Amino acid sequence: MKKKALITGISGQDGAYLSKYLFENDYEVFGILRRHSVPENQTARLHDTYEEIKDNLFYADLTDFASLIRLIKKIKPDEIYNLAAQSHVKVSFDIPLYTTETIVNGTINLLESIRMLDRNIKFYQASSSEMFGNNIDSDGFQRESTPMHPVSPYGAAKLCAYNNVRIYRRSYNIFASNGILFNHESPLRGTSFVTNKIAKGAVMIKKGMAKNLVLGNLSASRDWGHAKDYVRAMHLILQNEKSGDFVCSTGETHTVQEFCDYVFEKLQLDKKHIITNEKYMRPYELDILKGDSSKLRRATGWKPEYTFESMIDEMIQFWENEL
Repeated sequence: MKKKALITGISGQDGAYLSKYLFENDYEVFGILRRHSVPENQTARLHDTYEEIKDNLFYADLTDFASLIRLIKKIKPDEIYNLAAQSHVKVSFDIPLYTTETIVNGTINLLESIRMLDRNIKFYQASSSEMFGNNIDSDGFQRESTPMHPVSPYGAAKLCAYNNVRIYRRSYNIFASNGILFNHESPLRGTSFVTNKIAKGAVMIKKGMAKNLVLGNLSASRDWGHAKDYVRAMHLILQNEKSGDFVCSTGETHTVQEFCDYVFEKLQLDKKHIITNEKYMRPYELDILKGDSSKLRRATGWKPEYTFESMIDEMIQFWENEL
């Protein structure tokens, strides 16, 4: 009998890649959608699996406990992957209450559903490197034991959800794991996020569709991987013998400027087209994120297949074909 997986946030970048990965690994895949005024936009990223899973997509809201109870009772999933969130860090300063409600209350509602209905359901929580804030160990890395002091409403909400996962794991013996994911990108990344904004914007300049690329902080340093690699990690975390908390990262760090440099050199563009504007600066910026994923690699054998360069190449190629 096929395993059943329920994915919240299935219409996002990670949800789309995870649904495809699980479907190809003989899962019956179910997904939760939030009602949207332009519904066709919600499933655009699911083009690879939409026909196969369209009857398994349901409208629900993570802040509506009753709707989750009804849905989980109906589906009876073996695994739940909680990927839903307001995930834009800068936007979380503009809408902190909504960000907190969806992340914190949504996670609690899912954990409570498992506690009440079936404690054998395995639960994956998409945690974030934003929880660390600017804390970093003496060797320059962030890992599971690094103190967490977030500096954004998004990071604070993710930390609260992270701790509740740990509480439910210990208190109710639920297989509940946190994947502390560092930045992960792809052609499916929203274009309001800096990496795909750069890739798309540079191709538009190359094709004469735009004059400049306007960005915020170019010195921010991030540990960027590919979303395809990271959804494999999510699945492996739930197949591990024991639940726990796992950093998922490449262990390499690059600045936004370095990302721009690679894209503009690849497309043979003059960097004079890059303009900075305070409008795109966060009220409080993280200097560096660099993860040590040794625990995850030892436990599951996971390692990334994409390099920084091959990830960007794929993003550039996508926009060259798309625009």
